[in-house]
Amino acid sequence: MNETNYIEFKKKRELGSILSDTFAFLRNQFKPFFSIFFRIVGPYLLVMLLSYGFYMYTVGDFVNFNIERSDSVANTFLILLVAVLLIFSVIAVYVISQATTLFYIRSYANNKGKADYAEIRKEVYQSFWNFIGLGILVGLSVGIGFMFCFIPGIYLYVPLMLSFSVMVFNQKGVTDAYSYSFTLVKDHWWMTFASLFVVGIIVTVASYAFALPSTLYTWMKMGIISGEVDPVSLDGNFFDPISILLGMLSTLAQFLLNIISVVAGVLIYFDLNEKKNFTGTYERIQNLGESAEN
Repeated sequence: MNETNYIEFKKKRELGSILSDTFAFLRNQFKPFFSIFFRIVGPYLLVMLLSYGFYMYTVGDFVNFNIERSDSVANTFLILLVAVLLIFSVIAVYVISQATTLFYIRSYANNKGKADYAEIRKEVYQSFWNFIGLGILVGLSVGIGFMFCFIPGIYLYVPLMLSFSVMVFNQKGVTDAYSYSFTLVKDHWWMTFASLFVVGIIVTVASYAFALPSTLYTWMKMGIISGEVDPVSLDGNFFDPISILLGMLSTLAQFLLNIISVVAGVLIYFDLNEKKNFTGTYERIQNLGESAEN
């Protein structure tokens, strides 16, 4: 590993450094990271995309203005079956992709720039249900928070988005990671919120950009761009192969863009951890002492 390309995670950072180091890490680690990422996540991602494509196809076949069909019950059952498969595959891909990214960074940081595939894969599968459990806990907390006047949801969202990093890098259980995330963000809530907000804007804008081709094609097919809306275009042929393919590519891009949020979240976590615990500073001092002795 070239030392000039190594990104030190365990240090304090300002917002500008968090953003620049996020993209620097992904740029420098593009080949090794995505090589490991797709080896672990790839099969589940493929199932998700195929489920999405088949779901859109079956929905397009079902949503037809000529609904005089004898097999409508069978089609409804098929749509529900594919929808369930799609939901479970989306959950699996989201969990495994987040876990893979976090454990890759942990392996990268612990080995000074060298990630161990076997170690990452083992940790991802061992922690799968912990990620599911923490995800449910975080989702319920933030969801209930948003139900109460919106502001409590935002307040809870900020620390709980870092709870997954706490679970991985502090090696804590689900409930301990959940509670410690509030301790970590205490006295730094506004800065953490600002960092997550800016990263969220960047990822959202990029997601819209990747969704634009699919949206434009849909509008063209509906006649919105030309100003001549054709009701016939809204029949079962609305979800044609090109539309489905563009939708699959857009979905893939949006999932991959989520990696930016995860990496930025890790940098925010280490910034807060360094401010509270000086972990990285102590490690560097210890390493200097060991180097001097040798």
